[in-house]
Amino acid sequence: MRTLSAKHALLGVILFVIVNPVSSQRRPMPLRCEPWPPQDPDAELPSLNLVQSAVLGPSYSCGGTYTAAALSLSTASKTYNGPELLFNGACGSPDYFDVNTNGDEMSLIADLGNTSIASVTFNTAFNLQNVFSFADYNSFLRVAQIVQGHTYAEVINDTYVRGLLVFTVVKFVPDKEVDIQFEVLDYQVSVGFSRSVAAQ
Repeated sequence: MRTLSAKHALLGVILFVIVNPVSSQRRPMPLRCEPWPPQDPDAELPSLNLVQSAVLGPSYSCGGTYTAAALSLSTASKTYNGPELLFNGACGSPDYFDVNTNGDEMSLIADLGNTSIASVTFNTAFNLQNVFSFADYNSFLRVAQIVQGHTYAEVINDTYVRGLLVFTVVKFVPDKEVDIQFEVLDYQVSVGFSRSVAAQ
């Protein structure tokens, strides 16, 4: 009789576990009824295919401020993602460009060498010779060392922003300042990229 009772008790426990599974340790993500981030019809987006200038510095890790050492292309990047480009480097150490200023970004940058901005297109940003050769494909990394006269291509891949930025280092004073000329080839802001709004 005891064996039968024990079997029934065990069967009862198994049924209880199946019917009432252990709740997940993760907290469920709240459902959002409104678009996120909120769409701002007055948001300032960068002009496309227009060469502009900017001076960044001093280096963020050498006495600079986050605002002075960074390039933000739009109010969307300032509000939701952070700047697209940061002049960084500790005092006396090699300075570099950092393109991931938030934890959830996956932007990448490539040093294209002594190339003019005008010669960089969507294709040549990835392969300057525009030929199929593994040696000719550009290497995209999270950071790039700063070299005066070099041109860089940045693939912007943030939570709410996608784009392509190219820029040339016109003047570079280590730790103090970097002057660049830049051109935005593509820039899109989206709500989770379920729909996309291209810059005009």
